[in-house]
Amino acid sequence: MFEYAFMQNAFIVAILISIVCPLIGIFLVLRRYSMIGDALSHASLAGVAVGLLLDWNPVLGAFGLTSFFGILIEVLRSRFRRYAELILVIILSLSVGLAITIISAGLVHTNVESFLFGSILTVSTDDVYAVIALSVVSMALIAKLYPQLVMLTFDEDGAQIAGVHSKVVNYIFSVLVAATISVSIRIVGILVISSLIALPVAAALQLRKGFRQTLMYSIFFSFVDILSGLFLSYYIDAAPGGVTALTLSPSWYWSSSIKKGFIMERKEAAVMSDTYRDCLRNMD
Repeated sequence: MFEYAFMQNAFIVAILISIVCPLIGIFLVLRRYSMIGDALSHASLAGVAVGLLLDWNPVLGAFGLTSFFGILIEVLRSRFRRYAELILVIILSLSVGLAITIISAGLVHTNVESFLFGSILTVSTDDVYAVIALSVVSMALIAKLYPQLVMLTFDEDGAQIAGVHSKVVNYIFSVLVAATISVSIRIVGILVISSLIALPVAAALQLRKGFRQTLMYSIFFSFVDILSGLFLSYYIDAAPGGVTALTLSPSWYWSSSIKKGFIMERKEAAVMSDTYRDCLRNMD
């Protein structure tokens, strides 16, 4: 299987997204922002369409436009807090409308189906380089902003009092979400990226561990499920996005059967871990 160059490329990309997606997903899930990932994943379709229209790398096109929509969501969310869910609907409608207009008008002469459902055959060497670059930058920024992100996740008001520049960090985090979505579209496709971001974290939360342990478990679940989906899709000749989604879904039930209980509330998660207090001390 690995004698084929496309499988080698797909394997490298799969490993990277299995790490990056949970790193972003744990902050989105605990902040109740999972639907932002869903809205931006659909927005990436517009980025792919624009990238193909301008003869750019579609991964970089998706990153650019998804970053713009992510920052726009954060700007509108800070101004219209009572109508945050409507902002997602507006962005979703705008981006999908743009993508459908470009594609249906015949302005793009490339089959976009591989971007919708994922494909291991279309992962080129250029895509691998783009994914590596975006993944390294994303992980470096998360490591740099880790204390601030944790504080904003558990107590945004308290983080602002402690001196965290919440707007700047949230804008950077929106770009990180865009980068995560961009590096994932080649393998899993646009339609199921949100499950890749949320489900490994949801499975890890069932174990009711501390923040750092939950993060490690979510990466483990993501790694196993994505690689399982990749290998299964190769042998049954199916789109890796759908197969990966099917392998992700049982992990949530499996983890809950190990230690029964429902997903932790944010306050419970904070009490079960010293992470928040450690980050607060680091800010002093």
